[in-house]
Amino acid sequence: MIAKQPKPKTCRNAECSIKFVPQRLGQAVCSPACALATKDVNQQKARKSLAQVERREINVRKEKLKSRADHLREAQAAVNEYVRLRDAHLPCISCDSTPNDNDLMTGSRWDAGHYRSVGSCPELRFEPLNIHRQCVRCNRNLSGNAVEYRIRLLHRIGIDKVEWLEGPHPVRKYTVDEIKVIKAEYRAKTRELKRAA
Repeated sequence: MIAKQPKPKTCRNAECSIKFVPQRLGQAVCSPACALATKDVNQQKARKSLAQVERREINVRKEKLKSRADHLREAQAAVNEYVRLRDAHLPCISCDSTPNDNDLMTGSRWDAGHYRSVGSCPELRFEPLNIHRQCVRCNRNLSGNAVEYRIRLLHRIGIDKVEWLEGPHPVRKYTVDEIKVIKAEYRAKTRELKRAA
């Protein structure tokens, strides 16, 4: 039986790139000089791939260490970002201020303010009808400015929906898996809004 001759390869050293017949399995360069020349490039690639693997492992470990409260915080942040983008063209739900107003009290920072607070009605914490873009002054300094919020909310979503928000709701205890789904759903909605803008 006659052994097959290996096919000629192109040297992986970018400066050399000549054709050669490999003498051993896995040989990628034509000579020891070319091997030394490509050593640094290969080390950089190896370091980079090891760093990526380590980052992935760290992220997996971090995810396992997260508490339910951590997941709730992340989901709320995703919902809030979506609401701020959804309402970007609208003024503050409580005081009608806009980013162009010269009133330094409202500033240009925006929150996603809840009509029914998370503390008083946790089952509506992720309900988009309950959350609207609100200036920092109204949301934080005026504790939500609820009276003005309700007046403008009636105009924005209608009395039926406001009465539904104010009505009784079944108690809701979100599981970690449900929270992850909510977070993923609102991140996807946010990406869609950013693409559409």
